[in-house]
Amino acid sequence: MSESQVLLAIDDSIATITLSRPEKLNSITPGMLIELESITNSLDRNNDVRVVIITGSGDRAFSVGADINAWAALEPIDMWRRWIRDGHRVFDVVARLRQPTIAALNGFTFGGGLELALAADIRIAAAGIELGAPEVKIGTVPGWGGTQRMARLIGSARTKQLVFTGARIDAVRAEAWGLVNEVVPREDLRSRTLAMATEISENAPISVQIAKQVIDGGLGDGSGAVLEALAGALAASTADGVEGVAAFREKRRPVFEGR
Repeated sequence: MSESQVLLAIDDSIATITLSRPEKLNSITPGMLIELESITNSLDRNNDVRVVIITGSGDRAFSVGADINAWAALEPIDMWRRWIRDGHRVFDVVARLRQPTIAALNGFTFGGGLELALAADIRIAAAGIELGAPEVKIGTVPGWGGTQRMARLIGSARTKQLVFTGARIDAVRAEAWGLVNEVVPREDLRSRTLAMATEISENAPISVQIAKQVIDGGLGDGSGAVLEALAGALAASTADGVEGVAAFREKRRPVFEGR
């Protein structure tokens, strides 16, 4: 079995996902998408984890995006059938994780790497890094939700500027545009990310998770699922909800009292 290229570490209530392919600047392969999806799904079911950090290994890159050799070898039909659809599905899983997510951008954040960062709730960047959506420079376009998430975050005009030019911007400009939340000295990136994660983890976890869902739902991200989840929880907490389940188990007619 090949060595894992997406690592998971859990320290108390904080989980850290690390893209671990530093020799290739943490470029993302199909296998890494599968690993990322599996890890994210496991964290979603883990009630002890309250915050998730996503970062890259090494000191050069968070991720420079999709591995070009991996997708260039695909037939066009497989780009539709597998690569684009898989990336969308996995990044949607990341975005809809119950727990808040913080992307710690430790280096180059390009293409699919930027799209992964955009799927996180909060982005903290090391000073001196560069970010960009360079897909048009190699004859393709952002394919893992970046055009949509970026436009919601920084507006269509600046998204078009980044995507149309394929140019890189530095962390300072990214912060000014709202693409990242904070820029910190490189040596402080880990400690600042952990400090924010700890601050979040010390709050009531269910309140934080509901707040995340409500904010995202208000922006149109899975709003139907958010409403149904909250409605289901509310209904289950009522006396009628308890009575309905009890009556089903006892094979009798329920007596609802409207409370």
